[in-house]
Amino acid sequence: MKPTPISEADLHAYADGLLPASKQQQVEAWLQATPADAERVRIYREQNAGLRALFDPVLEEPVPAILQAAAKPADAPPLNPQASLLSRWSLQRIAASVVLALASGAAGWSLHDWQALPSSSPYAQNDGAAALPQQAAIAHVVFSPEVKHPVEVGADQEPHLVAWLSKRLGTSLHPPKLHAQGYDLIGGRLLPGNSGPVAQFMYGDASGQRLTLYVATENNANRDTGFRFAQEDQVNVFYWIDGKFGYALSGSIAKSELSRIATSVYDQLQAK
Repeated sequence: MKPTPISEADLHAYADGLLPASKQQQVEAWLQATPADAERVRIYREQNAGLRALFDPVLEEPVPAILQAAAKPADAPPLNPQASLLSRWSLQRIAASVVLALASGAAGWSLHDWQALPSSSPYAQNDGAAALPQQAAIAHVVFSPEVKHPVEVGADQEPHLVAWLSKRLGTSLHPPKLHAQGYDLIGGRLLPGNSGPVAQFMYGDASGQRLTLYVATENNANRDTGFRFAQEDQVNVFYWIDGKFGYALSGSIAKSELSRIATSVYDQLQAK
């Protein structure tokens, strides 16, 4: 006899470790009998781990002065050292929680509003190229594990996908062909960037490994850059700027293998 069906909210609570003990056994029985939902829970946990790896360092960053000022009433007496330490720690927890909550909400709502990076972050520079690999890596971590909805428009509708994203980004886009490298186009989606739309193309190989190509048009003030490499947790990223366009190829594969594929992507884009 199949266990009682479990709601989507229960699956998320289980993946987040927030499910009441009274419900846990029921959910586990359901997951054993429903491999598709068990795989979804695994993906939810993987996404959570990826987001934590990217945003937990916020806990170690200095508390912005504007938050310190907002947390202290204008006429409040000076805090003793112990209370001051507690206040700073609490503000750091609050700031980190806000950032993580925004990122988690983005995962469930197609990354609907990228937030500005903290000023102390090495990526919060006027150089848009510096932020490019982190933004691409986050988008990769959020969407590449998805089973049912990894893309908005699939490769079976490639002409529509290309026309749609080209119109939104204001340029003619041509997703590179990576069949010779063992990867085929899965599809793509539109994402919001810091000041305009961003396109993400997703590729997959026979083993289920996925790569994403992130295309941004937010680099009007930047000089052209050569090939660069960055690593965001377990995600390797090769990226470059070409005029106003920023490109980033992300994947959890060896740097040498990703470099080989990124070179092919770069060559194809230059040939257009």
